[in-house]
Amino acid sequence: MEKGRGTENGIACLSETANGGEDVYSCKEFDQSSVDHLVIMVHGILGSASDWKFGAEQFVNKLPDKVFVHCSERNMAKLTLDGVDVMGERLAEEVLEVIKRKPGLSKISFVAHSVGGLVARYAIGRLYRPPKGESTEEVSDNACEEGSKGTIAGLEPINFITVATPHLGSRGNKQVPFLFGVTAFEKAAGRVIHWIFRRTGRHLFLTDDDEGKPPLLKRMVEDHGECQFMSALRSFRRRVAYSNVGYDHIVGWRTSSIRRNNELPKWEDSVDEKYPHIVYEEHCKALDAKQHESISTEDDGLDKLEEELVTGLSSVSWEKVDVSFHSSRLRFAAHSVIQVKDLYMHSEECVKFKLAKM
Repeated sequence: MEKGRGTENGIACLSETANGGEDVYSCKEFDQSSVDHLVIMVHGILGSASDWKFGAEQFVNKLPDKVFVHCSERNMAKLTLDGVDVMGERLAEEVLEVIKRKPGLSKISFVAHSVGGLVARYAIGRLYRPPKGESTEEVSDNACEEGSKGTIAGLEPINFITVATPHLGSRGNKQVPFLFGVTAFEKAAGRVIHWIFRRTGRHLFLTDDDEGKPPLLKRMVEDHGECQFMSALRSFRRRVAYSNVGYDHIVGWRTSSIRRNNELPKWEDSVDEKYPHIVYEEHCKALDAKQHESISTEDDGLDKLEEELVTGLSSVSWEKVDVSFHSSRLRFAAHSVIQVKDLYMHSEECVKFKLAKM
């Protein structure tokens, strides 16, 4: 499957797969023999596998004897316009192929940027299998239990990390910041977005109604048919959402951090000298339906569908990391910069996949 080996970078070696994807792993054979954790990295719209090359190398350099990283290849460039579900199906097939050619893996994590986070959420719904001896219905009945023994493609799910992902879609007020929060612009964008971003645009603006079904993002906050979206998400030991509090002109703070307007926190310039771009961190526990009923949503600006998305995704716990590049000369490119400037600096100690303890 490999087309050739790239150059070494520290401990990490790179090889390009037949379809243009990239595998990153330790160059040392004795490290390779103990690797048991597959990390799937998923790029955003119009992106490519190379978008994650730097990040993949950092993970391998830090954890050479633990991780094998694959930068996804199946949804590059214009293929990202085919729709979240189509891309999710491709990613699911890709994951299965990686596992097949890399025996000995027992754990799996996902790190996804922008719309890639939605694609990854779809893919894990396809790849999820309930614990042995339990039916899908039984798993749904125990929906409050996180970190179940269900598997993703036969592997133990560890970390599900999204970076500037529009979890609540892009149609709400200020969900796409470059529209300046102007209602007329936002409504117009919802009507024409499919001309630019085709089927993916319909999914992001919640205007899809395939065969009379609810919008895809609504279906993805439930276990829906053959896709066990929430059971899959719940099965991971950790879920982390990185989001920009400002200067991200593509994905708004509220949608990437899975919050209502009145839940957006007041942030300070920095919460840690070592990681100056991190301005707020929050560990959000899973909330059940009764707890959501007690939360006031008056004058919050969310419509019924957005509220359903927040409620559904909040039924699992999340670690939320809010980032600001307001003091950086690269702040106007925050949507892309967050991949490097924050995630990998912060990952060194705070994420690090917690593999040393697993």
